[in-house]
Amino acid sequence: MSQNESVSTIVGWRVWLLSDTPTSRRHAKLASLYQGWLQFRGNQMAMFGFLILVGLVFVAAFAPLLSPYDPFALELGNRLQPPSAEHWLGTDSLGRDMLSRIIYGSRITLYIVTLVALIAPIAGLFVGTVAGYMGGFIDVILMRITDIFLAFPRLVLALAFVAALGAGIENAVLAISLTAWPPYARIARAETLTIRNSDYIHAVKLQGAGAMRIITKHIWPLCISSLIIRVTLDMAGIILAAAGLGFLGLGAQPPSPEWGAMVSDGRKFILDYWWVATIPGLAIFTISLAFNLLGDGLRDVLDPKEGGE
Repeated sequence: MSQNESVSTIVGWRVWLLSDTPTSRRHAKLASLYQGWLQFRGNQMAMFGFLILVGLVFVAAFAPLLSPYDPFALELGNRLQPPSAEHWLGTDSLGRDMLSRIIYGSRITLYIVTLVALIAPIAGLFVGTVAGYMGGFIDVILMRITDIFLAFPRLVLALAFVAALGAGIENAVLAISLTAWPPYARIARAETLTIRNSDYIHAVKLQGAGAMRIITKHIWPLCISSLIIRVTLDMAGIILAAAGLGFLGLGAQPPSPEWGAMVSDGRKFILDYWWVATIPGLAIFTISLAFNLLGDGLRDVLDPKEGGE
């Protein structure tokens, strides 16, 4: 295929995706996705956050290739070395290369974020939509349980759960998930209350659909966009909660290169050997900022109220 033919094909696809009169449901979905991408791409700060997170995924996926040293190898003769050509980010109190540990720590951060993003929103979506659709006594019970969880600060409640479950990264993920689902339940319930009396819901009922089918097939899809925005904006808090548990020794256990635990290890050297605690702290700050920027961009694209202003 010649260059001119390639350009013509690209232009043709672009015109097809930007068409105001879609020819099929598939065409309409693809056009909506493409227009949303164009709007998102126009937000420079959101793209900046998106690129940082793409970089995080890349670093986590290719950590063995990118890491210059073994992140667990102890070299007491090189302990607390400042950043240099040999160790770009210096070494920690046990002589381990900081850059290698930061690179491998990205895997732990991505692991925690992924698991919490899979557990908490789904649990909140289920509780919120059931409460909003069923109403009555079920709604009262589920929302009072939600209020109980919301009454406690997230980190304090996570500490209580980890203390009961035991230290470890899996227990930390479970504890964070148990404290993160209530806001999603509130959002899902609010969306469901506006949807359940719609004409098309009544039409589905007349066709014989049961409550769970209506909730999962017709209400859940309409709640997804709001939950995606909330999940992305909550990721910074989730990362900080995981780092806080690691800092207190209740998350990932040594010698795991978890960023919060690395900050905890370096706090005793902060005045004389600043890089030991500062570098993992900057990693936490950067990824948290990236998720916030991405969430703001997604809100502009997915939130109909924002789009209408």
